[in-house]
Amino acid sequence: MADLFDNPMGLQGFDFVEFASPNPEAVEALFEQLGFSHVANHRSKDVSLYRQGDINLILNREPKSPASYFVEEHGAGACSMGFRVKDSTKAYELAVENGAQPVEVPTGFMELRLPAIKGIGGSLIYLVDRFKDGESIYDVDFEFFPEVDRRPVGHGFKVIDHLTHNVYRGRMAYWADFYERIFNFREIRYFDIKGEYTGLTSKAMTAPDGKIRIPLNEESKQGGGQIEEYLMQFNGEGIQHIALASDDLLASIDKLKAAGIPLMTAPPAAYYEMLSERLPNHGENVDELQARGILLDGTTEGGTPRLLLQIFSETILGSPVFFEFIQRKGDYAEGFGEGNFKALFESIERDQMRRGAIDQPETEAE
Repeated sequence: MADLFDNPMGLQGFDFVEFASPNPEAVEALFEQLGFSHVANHRSKDVSLYRQGDINLILNREPKSPASYFVEEHGAGACSMGFRVKDSTKAYELAVENGAQPVEVPTGFMELRLPAIKGIGGSLIYLVDRFKDGESIYDVDFEFFPEVDRRPVGHGFKVIDHLTHNVYRGRMAYWADFYERIFNFREIRYFDIKGEYTGLTSKAMTAPDGKIRIPLNEESKQGGGQIEEYLMQFNGEGIQHIALASDDLLASIDKLKAAGIPLMTAPPAAYYEMLSERLPNHGENVDELQARGILLDGTTEGGTPRLLLQIFSETILGSPVFFEFIQRKGDYAEGFGEGNFKALFESIERDQMRRGAIDQPETEAE
């Protein structure tokens, strides 16, 4: 077995996330609200490329394709993702050798026949080794619009920071082993979060390149919570949310709000009052964070703040899928906002209670 920090697959970050929906027009509108620009269409298939910074989002409307079959089973969601690798042929052979299930994709969204393996919830993981400007898979298979900016700034989001998987209870170990065995991921965080009525556990996995991060979420034993609700609405395991990273999150959030993206309810004022206790000398403008509902986590040990700013949208892609917006400061590479995890969990739980998705115990009469 490879050493823990070896990168046998030659991973180099996310290349794309592919989406499909029974209502693709709504997804187009959502991408534009998120700051993405429609920059190209596939030469022969009903597939569109949306970009912002170095983020590629694919919208696939092609009939009788893996994306269309995904929609039949799950509805709107992320049906595949692409990992950048040094050599896709070698990476594919190694993945299959290590137990990955190969997938033939004769009617995928690319003519190049990218090698792919089966991923979470029947989604696909493509292995992409052509991603340099002028030589990428998009330069071959897509037609860019005349005079289009091929790297639009949008709202300032530059890369996909991470995306989460929601899994059935008892399946976290299976998916952790999948990413460890196939890609040599490692576990960097483990959370056990308990709300007032429900709970979850989360195991955060990261690739050897440090650029592909995938937290795995599992419902706690009492059940009835947000992971279980997702699994029922989505009809199985899958990608719950995608995190987009900005170098100036406050400005990016202002643009998202102006575009009409609904954001999660802000935490109570006490959360911001306690920030200086939890993160002394963090150096952030608390009033500005509070005005936008942005959460703050990280560490200030050693005198140098290493911080994570984060905020979440409401569910905006189908009923169970949402986006996260983050900024990492001071080389804070491995955190996922664990100090905020409980605050996020409780805010989602409150939303579930408001919608009647959680049965609250009756209070005894005095």
